[in-house]
Amino acid sequence: MFASFLCCQPARWIGSVAGAAFDSASINHVSYIAAVFLMYYFLQKYVVKSVRHLMERSVKSCLLFGAMPAFYYLFDYTATVYTDFMYSGTRAAVQFMPFVTSAFYFVFVLLYYAETQKQASIQRERDMLDTQFRQAQTEFASLRQMQQNAVAYRHDMRHHFALLQGLASEERIAEIKEYLRTAQSDMEAITPMRFCENETVNLILSAFASKAKQSGIQLTVEAKLPDSLPFSDTELCSLLSNALENAIHACDNIADSNERYIKLRVYSKNNKLCIDIRNSYQTEPLFHQGIPVSKQQGHGYGTKSMAHIVEKHGGVYQFSVKDGWFIFQATA
Repeated sequence: MFASFLCCQPARWIGSVAGAAFDSASINHVSYIAAVFLMYYFLQKYVVKSVRHLMERSVKSCLLFGAMPAFYYLFDYTATVYTDFMYSGTRAAVQFMPFVTSAFYFVFVLLYYAETQKQASIQRERDMLDTQFRQAQTEFASLRQMQQNAVAYRHDMRHHFALLQGLASEERIAEIKEYLRTAQSDMEAITPMRFCENETVNLILSAFASKAKQSGIQLTVEAKLPDSLPFSDTELCSLLSNALENAIHACDNIADSNERYIKLRVYSKNNKLCIDIRNSYQTEPLFHQGIPVSKQQGHGYGTKSMAHIVEKHGGVYQFSVKDGWFIFQATA
């Protein structure tokens, strides 16, 4: 409303100038009406889209945008309608409006810049969370492929048996032992370990158990989960993968491999997923608003992604440090 009132003024000035030039009230009115249509065309073509985008961003942006027209409206009525302050000719009346306009301009630019930076930061976080989510989808697809490879390998067991039978008939014992050793190694590499009834969790934990073993980390898992959980496969993958990946990364920084520990306890209670994961660490993490932060560029979004998933399902979470353990606990 205040912006509309402000936009009426140029048309009024054009009408007043034209009416004074021709000394005609009719010319004043006609020029005013023509200028109104001209202002409407100009605003519709060059202003409406930007203002609509501004209004969709935040309430604070709208308040900043409307502050100047609101001040002009109040000043105009106060100084010209209810009082004669503007027409008194005093020095304060002459200097007041330009000063306040300039002050409002500076304040608006500074505040709006801060608001724009805040919105840009939020958008960057959203983009990073989307990236984390897509990575989780890719990783889970890889885990699915590993499971399918294991199924295919088991399906081809008859071919392995046929080959072993041929070697046995020729009494080639050394080759049989070598073949069995290779086959066993291949099976262990592609066959997911079984921790609980939930197939998705088994795939994730199996993959990270292998990563922990390669890094010389002692991973202890206690998993008691049903086949069905109130999470999508991608959400489960993102939540558990980020938690375990952060734990492995923290343990990798410990020089003594005998001090690298990760303990994971995950179970279901009252149809809620409960997670307790704790790991040893070399350097105590820093926290900001209850969430651990990283000094490295591009890091720290995994914990935010975990918090987002838990909050999405109406759950609660906590990051903490106690007795040399970094602990993440969540219920959702």
